[in-house]
Amino acid sequence: MAERILIVEDEKSIARVLELELKFEGYETGVAHTGAEGLIQFREQDWDLILLDLMLPEIHGLDVLKRIRSSDAVIPVVLLTAKNEVKDKVAGLDLGANDYVTKPFEIEELLARIRACLRLSNGNRNSALHRFHELEMNESTRDVKRNGRLIELTPREFALLLYLIKNPQQVLSHEQVLNAVWGYDYYGDTNVIDVYIRYLRRKVDTGESSTYIQTVRGVGYVLKEHDNEAEK
Repeated sequence: MAERILIVEDEKSIARVLELELKFEGYETGVAHTGAEGLIQFREQDWDLILLDLMLPEIHGLDVLKRIRSSDAVIPVVLLTAKNEVKDKVAGLDLGANDYVTKPFEIEELLARIRACLRLSNGNRNSALHRFHELEMNESTRDVKRNGRLIELTPREFALLLYLIKNPQQVLSHEQVLNAVWGYDYYGDTNVIDVYIRYLRRKVDTGESSTYIQTVRGVGYVLKEHDNEAEK
């Protein structure tokens, strides 16, 4: 299946050239001419890479990038910048852009940068897939499934389950879980872990023949299969 690239560029002549060149290279494309339109297309469709101009009407490119990164930390974003936008280039990279090209650019250079970003992204996608028996987590798409059943998790629940699935069969102490998921500077109630463990059990284990999320009393937590049927 062809990889899909969203072009967010207000200069229609440049957007058209990019669209034609990318289609000639075998990519599927979408085009948006404002920051607001770019965000709408980003949210409503699946893309493999975004070409993002910085000087956009309605919403500046850096604000578009910030909103993209707030919901998707993985999708490659290549900035299209002017020569005198050094501060914006730096800000864009700090906000999570993968690369940039300066206008006017050679199309061959842009295509090479796109290919490099897509190769890296595809490698990251493959390494971001985690499995434990029937449980599957995709770190890139944030999909969680058990036996093909899609499980909806909050960001904190996702982070907690991800930490468990990256360390299967290992008993993780309260301190380890708290530091990894809530951070070293967390000073709230440590019982919060027990609360979220219950949330995860309800969503992941309820109704299944075996449970995965176990509490080791007085020690911590472990992702380990426990056969409920064997106890009957």
